[in-house]
Amino acid sequence: MKSNLDHLPEGKQRELAHVIEIVRGGFAKATAQRTQPRFRNGQLLKIILFGSYARGDWVEDPVGRYFSDYDLLVVVNHEDLTDIAEFWEKTESQILADLSAGTTLRTPVSLIYHSFEEVNEKLRLGRYFFMDIVRDGIALYEAPDHPFAEPQPLSPEQALKETQDYFEEWFETAGQFVVHGTDAKERGWFNKAAFELHQAAERLYHCLFLVRTLYSPKSHNLNRLRDLAEELEPSLKSVWPRETRFEKRCYALLRDAYVKARYSRSYRITEEELDWIAQRVTLLQSLVRQACESRIETLAKVA
Repeated sequence: MKSNLDHLPEGKQRELAHVIEIVRGGFAKATAQRTQPRFRNGQLLKIILFGSYARGDWVEDPVGRYFSDYDLLVVVNHEDLTDIAEFWEKTESQILADLSAGTTLRTPVSLIYHSFEEVNEKLRLGRYFFMDIVRDGIALYEAPDHPFAEPQPLSPEQALKETQDYFEEWFETAGQFVVHGTDAKERGWFNKAAFELHQAAERLYHCLFLVRTLYSPKSHNLNRLRDLAEELEPSLKSVWPRETRFEKRCYALLRDAYVKARYSRSYRITEEELDWIAQRVTLLQSLVRQACESRIETLAKVA
């Protein structure tokens, strides 16, 4: 794995150094007072930059309002330490605060957390996502004496079978949520409709990740899923336009529906907003189908 950031401008290198300092400091604080052995002996083993900033093809487009994130894989020595609410929420809040301030950080950051054991298991199972990280990623921090397992690529036949299984399962269930959302809207259950459409969008993103990489991040955060999916499949950038106040509000209502549409009395969504969201989810459904079927066709040619 590489460890050199010379392909990045000095400003980006300084930003990443600042983020690494926050991540390491946040983890130290989150585990400092823990008494259970698995927490007391908690270790931060690796922080790896992957994605566009590791490859060198990041995008900063002020006109189109699209900016690539710093994608970081954080590896710890115990699965319990990957719990975001318990160990990483304050770290992520600090990063967001610094991004909002715009002095030490101007580039969005996306963090994913996995245990060392899980990453090695995924490498042994031939998961493209982790194999690509090992191949193309840049180690920004590494504890000594923790090399990753040797990747074991799948055979073409295995890759095709797993990919087809994921597509059939996740695309079908995403479609069921679309149907449920449409039915709820027709019945006047607008909050329920918003939640069902959120679930449809979430599962479509997960479907794309699983088909393209045999991996999907453990997240309900629609912003994070959208950003990762649009980097993986740029055609998806057309799904959620961000030009007008109405478009931004509709997307925010969908994003918040996972929790607020079910539990908040203050959550309100109109039929017009639901109609717009449903149209965009239908477009997402069509584009994900195209991307997944293209991937399956490619794999079938070599299987």
